[in-house]
Amino acid sequence: MLLPRVRKAVFPVAGSGTRFLPATKAMPKEMLPIVDKPLIQYAVEEAAAAGIEQMIFVTGRNKRAIEDHFDRAPELELQLAGDAKRELYQLLMSATPPGVNFIYVRQPEPLGLGHAVLCAQPVVGDEPFAVILADDLIDAQPGVTAQLVETYQRHHASVLAVENVPTADTGKYGIVATDVINTQEERVTRLVEKPRPDEAPSTLAVVGRYVLRPEIFAELARTGRGSGGEIQLTDAIAMRVALGEVIARRFIGTRFDCGSKAGFLAANLDFGRRAGLLDESLR
Repeated sequence: MLLPRVRKAVFPVAGSGTRFLPATKAMPKEMLPIVDKPLIQYAVEEAAAAGIEQMIFVTGRNKRAIEDHFDRAPELELQLAGDAKRELYQLLMSATPPGVNFIYVRQPEPLGLGHAVLCAQPVVGDEPFAVILADDLIDAQPGVTAQLVETYQRHHASVLAVENVPTADTGKYGIVATDVINTQEERVTRLVEKPRPDEAPSTLAVVGRYVLRPEIFAELARTGRGSGGEIQLTDAIAMRVALGEVIARRFIGTRFDCGSKAGFLAANLDFGRRAGLLDESLR
């Protein structure tokens, strides 16, 4: 059977980024730079490399900078168009991958990740789609979204990116129990949102990449408020687990939790080191 291609990606970017105040008072957290490129651009580039054509941003107040970043800047382009500044011009134009378009949807109130994904339903329609959380910067070749798309195409199931975390950290993630399929793929048999270490079914945590079948929207519409008083995406995904429709993919790559200051700093040091920007004392 010819499966519908994964052409759309949802980027939930309505969060307030309070852990980075005061830096995020007037700037979206997704625009925080890793060296010289904002987090959201890394996420969009990863999606484009996986064949995604429509980038759907679920935004909130004070997120206009994201729209501006992916828009044209004619005055700056003209200023940099000469041969002497050709390299800067190419860097400017690289902010928008070729062959993609950008769509912006408002999340009217902060009701969680599941609600943000549900806000994208009118644009996604009846198609499989990716969900990419820019806070999780994952350095991988091929990109993690491409790895998940490959698994989706073979199993025709929703796919979650997973990695092992310390036992003490299970309360920060959705945690899965699984049956092994192969060295990289496991069928999810149970999914628990932010369990205490003594209640966690494993240490295999869902991180910020998903490829989801469109049936998830019906589950989200039925899902009540869960942990933290929010509509949790993992609660809706758990409803599909009993149908055998959810696969965990142990991705190949290095994840930086850029939603934390420590992870953000680690990403800048790692990317800066590889770019040759750090002196020997910081290597």
